[in-house]
Amino acid sequence: RNSIKAMEKELVTCGLQGKEKAALKRSQIFQIPGGKDSETKVIVVLGKAGMGKSILVQKICQDWSNGEFSQFEFAFWFDCKQISLPEKRYSLKDLLLEFFVKPQEGSKEIFEYILQNPTKVLLLFDGFEGLHDHENFPRCSASQPEKDLCSIKELLSGLIQKKILNGCTLLLTARPKDKVYQYVSKVDKTIEIVGFSPQQRELYITKYFEGLPYCDNALKLIKECEYLFSHCYSPLMCRFVCFLCETVLEMGDKSLPSTLTTVFLKFVQQKIISMKTDVTAMRNQESLATLARIAWYLGEKHQNAVKSNLLPSKEVKEFALKHGFFLPFAFPRHSDSEEEEFGSTFSDFVIQNFLGALHLMLAEEIKDKSLIKYLSFPSKKKKPYNWLDLVPRFLAGLLFLQDDPYFCSLSNEDVKQSTKKQKTLLKYIRRLQINELCPERLLDLLHCIYETQSNYLLQHVALRLKTDLSFLGVVLTPPDVHVLHYILKRSRKEFSLDLWNSSIDMQGLKDLVGLKNVASFRASLSDTVRLWKSLEQTKDYELLRASTEKFVLDPFKAKTMKDISDLSDLVEMQEKMINCVQDASGCSSYEIPAIKNLRKLEFALGPVCGLQGFLKLVEILAAFPSLQHLDLDALSENGIGDEGAKSLSEVFPTLTSLEILNLSQNKITDVGAEKLATALPSLSSLKTLSLYNNNICDFGAENLAKVLPAMSSLRVLDVQYNKITGVGAQQLTDSLRKCPHIKNLVMWNPTIPYGVLEHLQQLDSRISV
Repeated sequence: RNSIKAMEKELVTCGLQGKEKAALKRSQIFQIPGGKDSETKVIVVLGKAGMGKSILVQKICQDWSNGEFSQFEFAFWFDCKQISLPEKRYSLKDLLLEFFVKPQEGSKEIFEYILQNPTKVLLLFDGFEGLHDHENFPRCSASQPEKDLCSIKELLSGLIQKKILNGCTLLLTARPKDKVYQYVSKVDKTIEIVGFSPQQRELYITKYFEGLPYCDNALKLIKECEYLFSHCYSPLMCRFVCFLCETVLEMGDKSLPSTLTTVFLKFVQQKIISMKTDVTAMRNQESLATLARIAWYLGEKHQNAVKSNLLPSKEVKEFALKHGFFLPFAFPRHSDSEEEEFGSTFSDFVIQNFLGALHLMLAEEIKDKSLIKYLSFPSKKKKPYNWLDLVPRFLAGLLFLQDDPYFCSLSNEDVKQSTKKQKTLLKYIRRLQINELCPERLLDLLHCIYETQSNYLLQHVALRLKTDLSFLGVVLTPPDVHVLHYILKRSRKEFSLDLWNSSIDMQGLKDLVGLKNVASFRASLSDTVRLWKSLEQTKDYELLRASTEKFVLDPFKAKTMKDISDLSDLVEMQEKMINCVQDASGCSSYEIPAIKNLRKLEFALGPVCGLQGFLKLVEILAAFPSLQHLDLDALSENGIGDEGAKSLSEVFPTLTSLEILNLSQNKITDVGAEKLATALPSLSSLKTLSLYNNNICDFGAENLAKVLPAMSSLRVLDVQYNKITGVGAQQLTDSLRKCPHIKNLVMWNPTIPYGVLEHLQQLDSRISV
């Protein structure tokens, strides 16, 4: 089963703003186009706890040892939680040649070679979140950073600042919520591990139970528990669920726990089930309580490792190691004469979270009212109270488990005290302004409420959700989607969902869109079209039609070539859908409402792809019959130029609803202005035309002046900041006299003498300067 851990998971590389994403092979991780060989390169791998970042780092090391990544002669891998204890200090030589691997001979010569050839060195730091806490990340102040003793933070800071081994390659793994970019000034590449697809989850589960008599039953059992199956997108959680399922099937049971809290309570129970006597049971119970306290207090310090000699007792250490809660490791020695020191680290982040929540429930000093600060859901994007961000979910679940016989055996509290804590949570939720929560905190709340499985709380939250729910730019994982779906369907309200740039998977999008009380939704075009193509292939025409009618596109802003390509796919999809819907409803034609109702389209691709993207956009503009506002004014100028203006003018007759056309800052000259002027009268609804800050001279102004009388719907014309002189200004003013319908002509230009402009304004007050 160990081979399962190395199963390929999809890697995604993205820009810092997450604008464009693309699948990435492991062999491409260190490819950085345009990177200078002589400078340090920093690669950040992001992924939630349990997504497989550590496995990826180990696989990179294994691949390197087998001859891949041959550009590196040295690869050093560090587990940050094992080297991050604040009292530990290292020199670079200690870190590389003592901690990681100790050469049998020639350490000095090897280290000198490394210093002289930094481009041949790969340093992998796994678990960057273990290196920073509430303090700022320190700058490296050592005069000889390669030789002086420093904290691991200072050493890493020196590597990032290029004071140490300038030219090496650094790969850091971290969780998405960690402020990695606050400590790393320049990142050359960002990679995100997105976990298992539904098909990969099934493959993992099948491989786990391969050869066992209940293999088919296991997959069926896990898939029937949709919430747990959604958590299997995380490799770590998938392993937990498989372990638990194996135990359940061996015991002859036919159902799995329905929440994460009950899963981990069962997991802990199975780990320490070999209690032979009451004395052993009591001892294990005390050790578990102590371990839970350690989990919590380490979490408060943003740590998950501790020196073994600092543990309260040998008994607790042996208990934790025996039952797999702890993993042991050794600290590096500065000399052979120095005594070897050992440490212990929690086997995984989720276990530490569960034990931390268990401590809050078991600790007698924590009263019912003080529990609320660990469950708080601030309305703004404040940091959660604790680094252990799953604690609130487990805590909420445990508060509603006082009837569970195993949990009762762990707790010394009487039922009355447990009920009091539960009532405190109920009171807090009732007072909470749910409709003011930001999306991240709302999701945290929904997970907590789901863990309670309290019908009252589930209904209470469902009825108080606002009808417009935006998750714009918030990553929605499969478990997020499950709890959102579970609670939305309990509500009698109709909802509008904004799922744009939420990385929601196709199954999740299908589930949410399929809810009868979801009246409309926005989602990334590529995700939506992919869903529709899937529904078309499976001939689910009813949901296909319902989802197209619910989809909202307006307003749409194109920022990348992919946005334009996706918009083209949407238009193409409409052609295919006419046939599909015809089969389902008998109608002979069909328009996707989102295409039909698009009123505002913004174009902001910038100068590099501006013209190329715009020419492709022009090809499909006629497909949007209700388009009223076309805006090409972007901070990073698009620069469509005369070619773009000519191409646009050719489709003017099809834009019958267009009221606002903004062509500001697009490098249009007299040539483009002439092409535009010829076709402008065909825009029968145009009210506002902006040609602000282009390169239009008097010839262009003359052509515009000629057509103004024919543009009966026009109310505002803006031609300021061009190169029009007094001659062109006079021609526009003369034309204005024939245009009583125009209310404002804005034409200040640095090339028009101020006196001339002032005189023209006196002749016609509609001229603005």
